Amino acid sequence: MRELTPADARLLERFAHHVGRGINRFSMIRPGDRVLIAVSGGKDSLALSLALVERKKWVPIDYELRAVQVEWREYPMTAEEKAGIDAFYDGLGIPFRRVLAQIAPPSFKKKFSCYTCSRNRKRILFDEAARVGAGRVALAHHMDDIAQTTLLNMFFHGEFSTMMPVQQFFGGTLAVIRPLCEVRESEVARLATRLKLPTAPNRCPNVHTNKRTLMKEILRSASHVNRNAVANVYASPWKIKRDYLPSAPADPGDDADETDVVLPDDWL
Repeated sequence: MRELTPADARLLERFAHHVGRGINRFSMIRPGDRVLIAVSGGKDSLALSLALVERKKWVPIDYELRAVQVEWREYPMTAEEKAGIDAFYDGLGIPFRRVLAQIAPPSFKKKFSCYTCSRNRKRILFDEAARVGAGRVALAHHMDDIAQTTLLNMFFHGEFSTMMPVQQFFGGTLAVIRPLCEVRESEVARLATRLKLPTAPNRCPNVHTNKRTLMKEILRSASHVNRNAVANVYASPWKIKRDYLPSAPADPGDDADETDVVLPDDWL
């Protein structure tokens, strides 16, 4: 990455402090942790990587960073895009590995979906975490992603659930963390543009036609009325008014099939 101007350095420092709010609030990273960053090649994962390196300059704990990118054979990156991302992580001093994989094995007979893609990517990321001995997998979902997921689950599955800033797996031996949870997408985009991060486009054919795009538009419209709309949806799971909720759970028979669970396109 190019040498930063004083103004750009201040922007990055401020961004890293904002990322730190979510990390500290949810105790995401502990002393001695080895954190595996899931790299998509988009602005969010590159900005997250920068922030995790930057905050090591002042936090009183030490932690180790690794990064991995899952590249689907069906949607390959260009040589130029790969070179840019490789150079970016080399400049940050983060060991980086790219895993080339098939989005669905030939034996897969079910209808393919975003959920299937995310499950396959999660499996690869968890395998890589085990390979490098990482107890934390850092995903680059920001506050807007989390608010969209909350609405998706309400609109399309009739349930109140969301992305957790910290989610434990395998009895707590591995955790997925989302350090950008309290950062707005607009702030990530501003940093990526100012620092000219070497991003690669999302080549998923459904990227502009899925349900998440609809939720984004709904939140954008709501934000014209109340600029805190996204932050309010994000905060709502921690502000439960139990006197205004049913006391009995819904009929288990109403639960959605696992294959219908809504996850963001880049969730893992």
